Amino acid sequence: MSVRERFQHEMESVQKDFLTLCDQSIGRLEEAFTAFINKDIEAAQKIVKRDAEINRFEEGINDRVILLLTRQQPVATDLRRLIVLLKAASDMERVGDYAVNIAKETIHIANEPFITSVELLEDMCFKATNMLRQIVGAFVEENTTKAKELAELDDQVDEMYGNMIQHLIKLSSVKPESISQIIYLSFISRYIERCADLATNIAEYLLYLKKGQRFDLNS
Repeated sequence: MSVRERFQHEMESVQKDFLTLCDQSIGRLEEAFTAFINKDIEAAQKIVKRDAEINRFEEGINDRVILLLTRQQPVATDLRRLIVLLKAASDMERVGDYAVNIAKETIHIANEPFITSVELLEDMCFKATNMLRQIVGAFVEENTTKAKELAELDDQVDEMYGNMIQHLIKLSSVKPESISQIIYLSFISRYIERCADLATNIAEYLLYLKKGQRFDLNS
């Protein structure tokens, strides 16, 4: 096997690991939100305890990418691909972190009845996870059209987040005795909104990979 073939083989292997990381992180986010909706404290506790799994997987990807950078001296396109993998893996690991954060807020709320409808949060999480899955699919296909579509979806999540926060602020004046849960719900809203932002970040990385220039889809 030539040096180039070895490099290509290792690159493909790292990309497969990245896709596994994506699947794990998005799956963990969905599990955490399901635990929140169902007030499943046991499931939330398990998610918190498993936090290190995704962290270690992302660290493994980082180590392999750094080795490729130092040993193979990749050409411009390959260099961009490796840089994008590093950044995208970091953002996907953060999705896993936000899943853990949602699980922690779920534990805080415990069995206390929701003081308001969480339907908007459900819609936000559904849209955010769909965005994450869409960008993973676009990443595999290197489809820049699908990547650009995420900007509009992110705006929708941002609007939903703003509406939820406004609602919670108003609720705090009506139900001051429930301020703790209002804070927990606002945190969960923020974590979901951030996951949508991370999907948009990865879309920007893909555009950078294919176009060789930086794009700002969050503006």
